[in-house]
This record gives sequence, C-alpha cells and structure tokens, in this order.
Amino acid sequence: MGYINPLLDLPAGRALTSLPAEDRRRIERVMRDLRDQANIEAEKAWRKRKGPMAAYWRAVATYARHTAHALSTSRAEDGTL
Repeated sequence: MGYINPLLDLPAGRALTSLPAEDRRRIERVMRDLRDQANIEAEKAWRKRKGPMAAYWRAVATYARHTAHALSTSRAEDGTL
C-alpha cells in the first residue's frame, strides 16, 4: 500500500501480526470480503442520498482493508506468503 499502516500503531493491531499464519490467512480473507461488502453498502447508501451511512460503510471498508493489509504484511515478513 505504500504507507505506514495506522492500525499497527495500536497494541491490538500489532497483536494481529503475532497470530499463527493460518489464523492470519483466515482473518485476512474475511476482512477482504468485509471490505468488498461494505463498499457495496456504501454505494447503495450514496445512491439513496444517505450520506452518513455511506460514510459509515466507507469507514468500515477502510478499517477492513487496513486489517487485511496488516495481516498480509506480517505473512510477508515471516515468509508464509
């Protein structure tokens, strides 16, 4: 992603990187699905002129992306990609 992931500034975010590789893969997959689904919800809300809900779903998508990226980065660092 080319930036420092702010999620990793939090103790719980850093704890994600110490999970076993299989757990990280499973959670990463769920987070990527969550991101896709939240983006769909954001688009639906935006079309309905529900700006606050669109912003909420975009935030969910962003957090899910940051989580997935943190998990995939930790895999790259330990050679389990």
